[in-house]
This record gives sequence, C-alpha cells and structure tokens, in this order.
Amino acid sequence: MNPELSLFQKMIQGETAIQKKMRKKILPVLADLRLAILLLLIIAVFSISGTVIEQGQSLEYYQSNYPESPALFGFLTWKIIALIGLDHVYRTWWFLSILVLFGSSLTACTFTRQLPTLKAARRWTYYDKPQQFKNIALSAELTKGSLTALEPLLKKRNYLVFQEGNKLYARRGISGRIGPIIVHASMLIILAGSIIGSITGFTAQEMIPGGNVFQVKNIIDAGQFSQPQIPKDWGIKVNRFWIDYDPDGRIDQFYSDLSVINQQGEELDRKTIHVNEPLRYKGVTFYQADWGIGALRVRVNKSPVFRLPMAPLDTGGQGRIWGTWIPIKPDFSAGVSVLAKDLKGTVLVYNGKGELVSTVREGMSTEVDGVTLFIDELIGSTGLQIKADPGIPIVYLGFGLLMISVMMSYVSHSQIWALKDGDRLYIGGKTNRANVTFEREIVAILDDLNAQDGNNISLGNLSESPQS
Repeated sequence: MNPELSLFQKMIQGETAIQKKMRKKILPVLADLRLAILLLLIIAVFSISGTVIEQGQSLEYYQSNYPESPALFGFLTWKIIALIGLDHVYRTWWFLSILVLFGSSLTACTFTRQLPTLKAARRWTYYDKPQQFKNIALSAELTKGSLTALEPLLKKRNYLVFQEGNKLYARRGISGRIGPIIVHASMLIILAGSIIGSITGFTAQEMIPGGNVFQVKNIIDAGQFSQPQIPKDWGIKVNRFWIDYDPDGRIDQFYSDLSVINQQGEELDRKTIHVNEPLRYKGVTFYQADWGIGALRVRVNKSPVFRLPMAPLDTGGQGRIWGTWIPIKPDFSAGVSVLAKDLKGTVLVYNGKGELVSTVREGMSTEVDGVTLFIDELIGSTGLQIKADPGIPIVYLGFGLLMISVMMSYVSHSQIWALKDGDRLYIGGKTNRANVTFEREIVAILDDLNAQDGNNISLGNLSESPQS
C-alpha cells in the first residue's frame, strides 16, 4: 500500500472524528436555549452601559466624571472604564466576540431544531387504520359521510388537501413553522449589520464658524476598518448658521446651510439642516447637534473690517458665554474686551480696566478708551455630529424581516386526517397553538357534515360536542 495514501486516509478519518466530536459535544451546547438567553442578557447589559456611559470622550472627561473616590456604584471608575473599554464598548473585541458567539448559537439552534421541525411539518403520511385516530388530540367517528363531502369544507377554510383513495390529509399554516426560522435569520442579519457598523463606521464632531470650509478630521470613535468611509476627496462648506428664537427669547431651532464641495471648490450637493433633519452624502450623515459663537466682525475708528475669533469662557456652570479681546493700538499694548451670550446681536463691551462700558447691537458703535468701536456682525458656529455606519441598511433589513417573521410565527399550523373505512368516516386533527379555536373549527366541520348526511357522531377526544 502506498504510505502517502494511507497517511491521507488517516487524516480524512481524523477530520471525520473531529467533526463527529464537534457535532456531538459542541453543537448541543451552542444550540442550548439557556446559553442563548444568557448571551442575550449579557449583550443587553453592556448595550445599556454603552448608552449610560458617554462613548468616545477624552480620558480627562472620564477622570472628571468617574473619579476613583467616590466610585460610581462603589466600583465604576475611570480606570475600570479605560481598562475594559466601556468608553467604546460597541467596538471592543470582547463585545464583538459575544455577538459572534450569540450568532453561532442562533445558527446552531436553527440547523439542529428549527429546520428539522420544518422538515417534519412538510413530511406527512396518511392514516390508514382507525386505531391511529385514537392517538390524535381531536378525533371523531361518523356513521355516515364521505371524503367527497369533507374536501370542499376543508378547502373553504383554506386547507391544502391531499387525497389518495379512501385516505385524506389536509394542512394549513405551514408559514407558522417557517416563521421561527426567519426570526433566527433576521436576528443573524441584525447581528451582522451591527458588527459591520462597529468595525467600519466612525463618529466625528466639528465646530465650524459660518463661511468656513472643512474636512472631517476630529474623529472621536472609529472602527478598525473605517478609513475608506472617512471623506477624503470632498468637504463641507458652512454657508451660513443662524438661530430662530421664540417670542420669549428662547431658542426655537438652529439651522446650518451646508454645501458639499469637491477639491476644486465645485458644489456637489446643498441642504439646510436642523435638528432631526440631517444632510446625507455618500454614506456620511451630518447632524445638527450644537452651536456656538465663532467670530466677531469689528472696526476700530476708520480701520478696515477685521474678523476676530471668539472663544467660550468658563462660567462655572452659570450658562454659556463667549469672549474676545480687541486691540486698539498698533503695538497691541492696549485693548478692550467683548462678550456675547447668544446670536441675538447684542454684545457687552468692557474697557481696558475690565469695566462694563456699554451694550451694543450689531451694526452700531460705542466709544471706549478713546476709540470708536463698530460691531458689524456676530458669526455663529455650527456644531455638527458626523457619522458613517454601513451596517444600518443591513440592520433595518433585519428588523423588517423580524417584524414579518414574528407575525408569521403566530400562525397556527393545523393538520387534519380522515379515513373512510366501510360505512364509517374517521376524522382527527391537531394544531401547535390556538387549540380552543381549532377544536371549535373541527366541531363546525362535523356540524356541516351532520347537516349534509344526518350522521351519528362518536366523539373521541373532543371536549365539545357538535350541536344537533
């Protein structure tokens, strides 16, 4: 015998033994409902933690909000968050591994339980002995009657009828057996979409003054394979940002007029966005998330208009306010300060000693420290949250199928057998749910047969008797 061939045969036999071992030991564990429920609970717990704990923030943020003393719930500190990865839980290797394991459990359950159940439902046999009807949940014996009379009664109730000689089989609701399989398939699709989104998506934030052009740079959270999703050959121009206020002076809505431009400055798309109305372009979504005051256009005496950036100031939690310093001498040896708290067009002007001089509206001027200061315009900044998640369409598809399959799962799978033996007609049936409704349906069928042929009916396992 060829030794190489013998070695190959041993390898094949070894692989077969390994496959058998996996099928006997690993598959039953994966298909165990208790494992699936446990994994689902673990996924739910960490998904909740990802909702409660802010994702993608800086280390300083977690050190400030989750100190070591006192620890939140007695154990949750910034060190635990950083060590486990709770600051980006949906992209951690262990969370993705749990999703894969849960998907494997669903797949194993589908192939070891659901598919065999469907196969058994589609495989049926005729009952050819009266004794077989005694073991059916619902059965009856009629002294008269025919399969010819029974068949239209079943078809009227949407049963699929098969007949061979003196034997009849009818079924309805096979979709109720298919529903659980599609439930599992839709959950697998949702898991696949979630994993794809986790490893290929990204989240970014930008604060851009009106009139500026930017490309997505400030990435706060990204998957391992997200680089192809980040825009490189196009950017966004903020044409204008403005805020609508209600009669009481409170913010009603804020808007950003955005243009998508290519590297040559040509406009590819344009949209005015606001909260819950984002801009979508090539799989990247721009949400209106925040606002600020980005710059101030001013003149000093007869100088040209110049634009100064405004920065947020620390108010100790007493509200939001922005400020800038305006030089009033060529050598920058003196200057005044301007503060603003909103985009209504009013600013506070302070002299070089820090004393409030006046309140000025856009388009007006004031005298301060021997100069005339003109306030031309407050320029707002739009706060954009930018996301790309290629897995979202897949997740939506999964949820759509899940809703359909859940409704399918509630369809009862009902089966009816009949046998004509001499002068006697035996009828029996069973269903997997809605037993009372099915029992009443059998009774109604018997009533119809009784009305046609004047039967004496001997009830087997029926708990109700047909009305005479």
